Amino acid sequence: MGGVSEAQTFYEEIGGFETFRKIVATFYEGVAEDEVLRPLYPEEDLGPAEERFLLFLVQYWGGPTTYSETRGHPRLRMRHAPFPVDSEARDRWLKHFRAGLDAAGLTPEQDAQFWAYVTHAATFMINTPG
Repeated sequence: MGGVSEAQTFYEEIGGFETFRKIVATFYEGVAEDEVLRPLYPEEDLGPAEERFLLFLVQYWGGPTTYSETRGHPRLRMRHAPFPVDSEARDRWLKHFRAGLDAAGLTPEQDAQFWAYVTHAATFMINTPG
């Protein structure tokens, strides 16, 4: 019985943890230099936020459930509520995430699936008009 297992997760399909680490590391390189987004991260070091985001994405796409085991339910809107997220912040966030996906070198189908999720999620996080 050869071939790919029907049970393979998207996490496994795109290369597992190292692929997600590359996407998130590239994303945070952009965030670190972004004058609009950087102030939304109150911690001096972006490392803890980067690790949380990495673990969230890994779990969401079918990898280990470390995020929920350490943080509980994601509650994305609640966790982002203290930070003003407007359409400009969303667009900048997506710009940096796009760089992360580009760095990962996914297939066009994989890229489209991931991009559809993050564009929807980023718009869902908007909590401030303007």
